[in-house]
Amino acid sequence: QIQVVESGGGLVQPGGSLRLSCVPSGVDTIILAVGWYRQTPGKQRELVAGITQGGSTNYADSVKGRFTISHDNAKNTVYLQMNNLKPEDTGVYLCNVEGTYSDYETALRVGYDLWGQGTQVTVSS
Repeated sequence: QIQVVESGGGLVQPGGSLRLSCVPSGVDTIILAVGWYRQTPGKQRELVAGITQGGSTNYADSVKGRFTISHDNAKNTVYLQMNNLKPEDTGVYLCNVEGTYSDYETALRVGYDLWGQGTQVTVSS
């Protein structure tokens, strides 16, 4: 059973930094693409940053120059480094992972598309 686990959220003052982590649990998982999304009350979930297995990245205009998404292949972990945080960055950050894993019984690679539970980021003085 593959699960996506996020961590790294918290309370930070404006101008501060946080680093979020996203890890798909399980044996022999391969990440194909990851998106970090932000959910705030009354607003539609929005894509903040994304990265592909090949290293291509994309960012929402509101975070360009402040956020950096990266993939540590050795740890099979995707990070979202958030600098110069603003109050409007507040929200629940969710990680969506598209990938494959090796099925124990069949030895075939199986695709998955899963969401984590989210981690709260609050930017406030």
